[in-house]
Amino acid sequence: MIDLRRVPDLWRRSDVTVRDFPFALLLAVASLLPALHGKGTQVGDLQARPLDALTAVVVALECLPLVVRRRWPAVCLTLVSLGFALDQLLAYHAFAGTALPIALISAGAHLERHRRITVILLSAAYLPLAVALDQLGATEPPEGFVVFYLTLVLAWGIGAWLRSARAAEAERRRHVAEATRAAERTRIASELHDVVTHHVTAMVVQAEAARYLTAAPDRLDATLSAVTDTGRRAITDLRHLLDLLNPHHDTNVRTPSVGELHTLVEQTRQAGQPVEFTEEGRPAESAGSAEYVTYRVVQESLTNALKYAHSSPTVVRVRYGEREITVEVSTDGSGSRTGSPAGSGRGLAGLRERVDALGGEFSADRQAGGGFVVRARIPAGSSS
Repeated sequence: MIDLRRVPDLWRRSDVTVRDFPFALLLAVASLLPALHGKGTQVGDLQARPLDALTAVVVALECLPLVVRRRWPAVCLTLVSLGFALDQLLAYHAFAGTALPIALISAGAHLERHRRITVILLSAAYLPLAVALDQLGATEPPEGFVVFYLTLVLAWGIGAWLRSARAAEAERRRHVAEATRAAERTRIASELHDVVTHHVTAMVVQAEAARYLTAAPDRLDATLSAVTDTGRRAITDLRHLLDLLNPHHDTNVRTPSVGELHTLVEQTRQAGQPVEFTEEGRPAESAGSAEYVTYRVVQESLTNALKYAHSSPTVVRVRYGEREITVEVSTDGSGSRTGSPAGSGRGLAGLRERVDALGGEFSADRQAGGGFVVRARIPAGSSS
């Protein structure tokens, strides 16, 4: 038994010829009703001819090709035009003549090739039809034939407009899809930079320190354990990013938040960076994206501290307000390897974009006595 709730979906998924068949059949049946005889299009104003056996053939030739008006518009238009010409020459004036403007609209909208030739041939074929009707005693004045021709031109123009509108919409959707893919690639690249750079930098620093601890087995073991832990965290974070690339991934994939800042700071300390961490207030329940951006600001700043101010005292201050979160990460430049957080610039540029997207403020500057300071004001509250 067919589930009636699935009928609309099955109808939408069926072939276009199947969907166009009912209309073509209904128009053909209606054209054979005596009540509608002589109510169709009349070119030439010939005296209407009574219904006979040939009428069904003419009506079928006009209406049934509408079944393929979207699949084979040129075939449909040719057959309908032939049926219409016979209809007018035999003076049936069937209601089926309505099929001609419909076929023209469909051809204008769906015909892909030889459009100009089609228009020229149809226009050329209209002239002998008008002459033949005149020879049969048509009482239509010349301007009547012109008006009817312009009506047919209008029908084609409507189809051409529908075609151009559809093409414009397809182009707009293509641009939107490309922009979406580009934005997603940029976002993923930024995520990979944040995750890989931080963890790998910590591992490199820890591994360098291990080279000098061969005479202190306990400290060497602790350092190597820290490298192992950092590597495992990197693998975990990368797996989360790979989940995001999976089209069937769970939309609730975990993202870092300010609640994990203590773990981040501790990991940086294990890499040999002295970090002083202070928090003021509590994050708002609706902080949303602000928490994630805050985490990334601190993460990138600590990564730069490890790379460009290794062993320099680093201070991380995070203050939670009702409507914003402020972050400040600074180094005093007294470590074994100091400099400016330059690098490729991708990390700081990514942070600026993240903060700007939430309507906040971001800066990264050198300090007068060496080292650098990163500051961010991140609006919170109604972000999602």
